[in-house]
Amino acid sequence: MGRLDPLWDLLFPPKCPFCGGLLEKGALLCPDCQKDLPWLTGASGEKAVELTGGCVAPLRYEGRVAEAIHAYKFGGKSARSRAFGVLIAQCLADRGTAFDLVSWPPLSPKRRRSRGYDQAELLAREVGKALDRPVVPTLAKREVPAQSGLTGEAARRANVLGAYAVLDPEAVRGKTVLLVDDVVTTGATLSECARVLRLAGAEGVVCAALARAR
Repeated sequence: MGRLDPLWDLLFPPKCPFCGGLLEKGALLCPDCQKDLPWLTGASGEKAVELTGGCVAPLRYEGRVAEAIHAYKFGGKSARSRAFGVLIAQCLADRGTAFDLVSWPPLSPKRRRSRGYDQAELLAREVGKALDRPVVPTLAKREVPAQSGLTGEAARRANVLGAYAVLDPEAVRGKTVLLVDDVVTTGATLSECARVLRLAGAEGVVCAALARAR
C-alpha cells in the first residue's frame, strides 16, 4: 500500500489475532499473548501421524487459541491467516522440517462455497510465502460430514476414508509434501491425505498445524 500505509493503520489499526489488543508496528502478537499463550515445545509440539513424518504445532488448542481459530474458521476472520501462517512457518523453521512443496487438506467444494474461503489453504499459502516454497493444490475432497462433529479416532478415520483424491500425480511424484492444517486432533485427516499422496508417488509427507488438540 506504500505511502498510504500510515493512514490505513490509523483507520484500521492492526490487532492481536488471539485477544484483539492493539499491536505495535510489525508485531504478530501482543506482549501478553506472546507470554501467556499455551506454547508447545519439544515433544509436546509433535504428534505421530500414521503414514507421515509426524505433525508439528506451535500451540495447544485451548482457551484463547481455540476461540481465535474458531473465529478464523467460522467467523469470517480470514485475515488472521497471515499471523497464523507465520507462526506455523516459524515452528517448521525452528525444527528444521524438510519438504519440497506446501499443500493442504482441502474443504469440499460445497463447504468452501458456504464459508467463502478454505482456512487451511490460506494458512498453507502464508507458510509457503514465509519459507519461500512452492504452494501447490494437490488434493480434492468429496462431501463428507465434518470431522469436528465426530468423537473418537475410529469414527474420524472411517469418515475420511476415500474422501480425498490426488489432482495431478506428476505434481507430487518423488516429492516430500508438507500438509498444513489449522488443528490436528487424531491425525485421521492428515493420515488419509498422506495415504493417497503416497499412492500417487509422493516420496513422503510431513505435516504442520497451528494448534494441537488434546
